[in-house]
Amino acid sequence: MRRRSKLLKIGNISMGGDSNIIIQSMTNTNTADIKATITQINELEKAGCQLVRVTVNNLKAAEAIKEIKKEINIPLVADIHFDYQLALIAIENGIDKLRINPGNIGSDENVEKVVLAAKEKKIPIRIGVNSGSIEKEILEKYGKPCTEALVESAMYHVKLLEKFGFYDIVISLKSSNVRMMIDAYRKISELTDYPLHLGVTEAGTKFQGTVKSAIGIGSLLIDGIGDTMRVSLTENPVEEIKVAKEILKVLDLSDEGVEIISCPTCGRTEIDLINLAKQVEKEFEDEKRKFSIAVMGCVVNGPGEAKEADYGIAAGRGTGILFKKGEIVKKVSEKDLLEELKNLIREDLKK
Repeated sequence: MRRRSKLLKIGNISMGGDSNIIIQSMTNTNTADIKATITQINELEKAGCQLVRVTVNNLKAAEAIKEIKKEINIPLVADIHFDYQLALIAIENGIDKLRINPGNIGSDENVEKVVLAAKEKKIPIRIGVNSGSIEKEILEKYGKPCTEALVESAMYHVKLLEKFGFYDIVISLKSSNVRMMIDAYRKISELTDYPLHLGVTEAGTKFQGTVKSAIGIGSLLIDGIGDTMRVSLTENPVEEIKVAKEILKVLDLSDEGVEIISCPTCGRTEIDLINLAKQVEKEFEDEKRKFSIAVMGCVVNGPGEAKEADYGIAAGRGTGILFKKGEIVKKVSEKDLLEELKNLIREDLKK
């Protein structure tokens, strides 16, 4: 059962409550380069990003928000560190959400100024805590970054915002240590009903970061924990969206996209199954409708092993079969398998 969190409005989307899990990412452009930032945001949206964050690290970046907002469709989040005044400028320029670590923007008085301005404009705030930003006193208490330190830091900042009458809060407790990240989110999910932003921070390059994120984010989603997610990769941020969409798809938490079911190959495989599976995946990677395709390397067992797939192909030496819902549709030559599969699916999708 999914954890029931508080419902928040962020620009033109909803987060929490019964809303779908929101996929987000962050630009890696210079935010003050308005054209480059807009271009990347629109590329991210096309890939499936629903919420995007930009670095606001100086006055030019804060002022750029106004122009960026005019040319994008998805809500925009300002990532603020150290200078509370940049948060105030971002709010004035139409930002949809703030990401701050209240502990690094100065005194409680500064935090209050940001909170009151956000409250007036109905702009939610994400409290972003990670294992590298835990307050000195809390770190000294526990001796090192740990689950308890992350949770205590986050709850301290929650209480600070609540002290000023602010309750439109999203929480993240990220760590590059997957076990610590999972434990922290599980613990805080029992302490508050604010929406939770999931992510493994500094997860690494595309391969390792994908594995870490799938385990960390996926484990929590299976538990019913999480309202939004950002896969962090040292890579073009569009790749983050692809991984996030796949995590939701394989957990049956998304109502769109094609799932490829393919066997790992063995000594019975007599065709170039690896290349064929890649071609099928490429052909349908942008398909919005939800269905599954099996690509099997054994005519004898293929349809039976993938009988739950909506469509499929199974091939032996020089020949193969098309099947649909486990039933054989026709026998075709190996060289025509891909085209025949595409034709079968495209014709069905027209109906």
